[in-house]
Amino acid sequence: MNDPWKNARRPSSRPPRATPLPPREGGTPPPGRGNDELRLYGWNAVQALFEHRPQALRKLYLTEALIPRMQPVLKWCVANRVGYRVVEDGDLNKLAATTHHEGLVADVLRAPMLELEEWLATLPADAPVLALWLDGVGNPHNFGAILRSAAHFGVAGLLLPPGATLALSGAAARVAEGGAESVPLVRLPALPEAMEQLRAAGLSLAATLVEGGDDLFASTLPARLVYVMGAEGEGMDRELAQACDHQVSIPGTGAVESLNVASATAVLLAQWFGRSRV
Repeated sequence: MNDPWKNARRPSSRPPRATPLPPREGGTPPPGRGNDELRLYGWNAVQALFEHRPQALRKLYLTEALIPRMQPVLKWCVANRVGYRVVEDGDLNKLAATTHHEGLVADVLRAPMLELEEWLATLPADAPVLALWLDGVGNPHNFGAILRSAAHFGVAGLLLPPGATLALSGAAARVAEGGAESVPLVRLPALPEAMEQLRAAGLSLAATLVEGGDDLFASTLPARLVYVMGAEGEGMDRELAQACDHQVSIPGTGAVESLNVASATAVLLAQWFGRSRV
């Protein structure tokens, strides 16, 4: 893929001309922005979007202080008739509905969610593969942290059960620090069919339990694996856990009941990643 940042000229102090876009109050979506669009904010989240899917950029808002760093993007916007607006920090607070925007907000098209069969067709046939099945994770900050760890450890996809309300949000994308552009989201069919298709592709399923599972650090798990992560608070559905091929737990001192789901995910991914490189 062509790198849109490559060969960018030295930034000037004045941005190129563009069609101005009025900022909107309170983070309210502009007219026509529906479920197929997303409001991103934060430097790494917007930069990753531009590097991976520049054509998905629809509108851009930034503070004057970011003009020099954003020259390649602004020039691309002008060349491709994408509007942007230089605004005050307070306007960005309203647009993002948070102060954690780092001077940058963008309206973008969402990456399409893949169907399970479509995603399986992209996997290498004879190589280690790791995926995450998120059974009930709902907190956007946990989701963002999971995406960040997933990108770091090379997770091939995040699998979401049918009827899941979890979707990428601006908050999740900011916490992911660019990781949301590296890990595809996959829609699962009904439980029996999903498990059948995953196993047919050579993937084993490992339920992650707070207690009662095999010691993660003493277990030998397959190189082609799906970790099934439970919901915050309630943990994993017991019937789903029993239907998996493996059940594992992360041992600890017992000083706390368990790890946060995002922290537990990072431990699980690091363990798999380390063994897959041996």
